[in-house]
Amino acid sequence: MPSLIPPVLPRGTLAHRPQPTLPAGAGLILRPWAETDADAVHTAFRDPTIQRWHARETASAEEARDLIRGWRAAWAEEYDAHWAVADATTDEALGRVALRETILAAGVTQVAYWTLPRARGRGVAPRAVDALTRWALDTVGFHRITLNHSVDNGSSCRVADKCGYALEGIARSALLHTDGWHDMHVHARVQGDPQAATTTASG
Repeated sequence: MPSLIPPVLPRGTLAHRPQPTLPAGAGLILRPWAETDADAVHTAFRDPTIQRWHARETASAEEARDLIRGWRAAWAEEYDAHWAVADATTDEALGRVALRETILAAGVTQVAYWTLPRARGRGVAPRAVDALTRWALDTVGFHRITLNHSVDNGSSCRVADKCGYALEGIARSALLHTDGWHDMHVHARVQGDPQAATTTASG
């Protein structure tokens, strides 16, 4: 059945181009994941904080390498898109930022992220989220990006606030964590919202 509404973004909007490397300010870049990042990913998914909020673990660096292969392949599928947040000088992976649950025709996606323990407290997550948000809204043309997190995750709430994601409400008992069902804060940025005051200059 044909839709009466044309797609906000046509199929191929992402897949027709190579996944870009994006500047994130303060010596950070967002770049596609490489299999050589397997040790960093394995370290991340052994971290208790990342395990708590993302409910995943890796048994080995080889399993992490398989995960990276899936992240790289996801670009062509236009459903997920994953970047390593890396030091622009050393190329060391410091975290991850991603667009998930993307529906191009509706112009909507969701941002997700984590930061390795050694990189916390340096403004890595807000800079990465801000850079990806600006690219997704201003360059690609998404209409709406959501950022969801457990109501118990105060760090993610601060990232959302720094990046201009307005708190829209609470989705009750919306996501199962290892300790049970969590209520989730729902934040969003939409086209036309004022830009964040920016994370790229401060932290």
